Amino acid sequence: MTEATTNSMTTVMPPAPDATTEPRRVKYSTKNVDVFYGAKQALFDVSLDIHEYEVTALIGPSGCGKSTYLRSLNRMNDTIDICRVTGSIELDGIDVYSDEIDVVHLRARVGMVFQKPNPFPKTIFENVAYGPRIHGIATSKSEIDAIVEDSLTKAGLWKEVKDRLDEAGTGLSGGQQQRLCIARAIAVQPEVILMDEPCSALDPIATARIEELIDELRNNFSIVIVTHSMQQAARVSQRTAFFHLGDLVEVGETGKIFTTPDDQKTQDYITGRFG
Repeated sequence: MTEATTNSMTTVMPPAPDATTEPRRVKYSTKNVDVFYGAKQALFDVSLDIHEYEVTALIGPSGCGKSTYLRSLNRMNDTIDICRVTGSIELDGIDVYSDEIDVVHLRARVGMVFQKPNPFPKTIFENVAYGPRIHGIATSKSEIDAIVEDSLTKAGLWKEVKDRLDEAGTGLSGGQQQRLCIARAIAVQPEVILMDEPCSALDPIATARIEELIDELRNNFSIVIVTHSMQQAARVSQRTAFFHLGDLVEVGETGKIFTTPDDQKTQDYITGRFG
């Protein structure tokens, strides 16, 4: 990532715009979303579309609401008793908060990769095979074997672990564990992958490998990534949304957000004046 310094401020210089300029189909449509934790409101009237086969980066200072928004997409906020979500969140036109929605099925369609790698205390093989097995995606050994190999290959891990599949997933390096978690997520054939600061616990080499992987995965999945690194957002995403104090300040094509944002608050954050 190239950086230019002006008046002691560091400005992130984005990569060249993606060659694909045709608009992508909207996968997630969220309108007027408010999120409350008890009496405290964490998100205010957020309306944001997530497009198919793109990486959408959510940026902003700590505590600005980006992870809260991300977790609302697959109802992970349901695990917090005092959390309440209002507004409209639709996946392919279906309200994900409808009483008719099976949350387990929703989370199979919308996989999640967390900040800290969290492989199951099982073998590498079982980490990937567990999801397809419990969701009934595959039943025979040959089907399971094929899914495990395909998922580990897509996660860029197959060549490194193909002779160690019966070893514990927790014995892998941090970067390998995170790729194993990505393989576990994609093994259940999701349509969307949510990533909550997936590289924050990794070293620069492992981070670079995950970023390359994200770029490859967007050919098959819609990806939403929360990142504290503006450089990372500029490298991996096609669209960027800037959050501040629970508000969605601005969203647009990544190159524009980082070079000619419409809102002064976005400009101030990008140039390091706050955050």
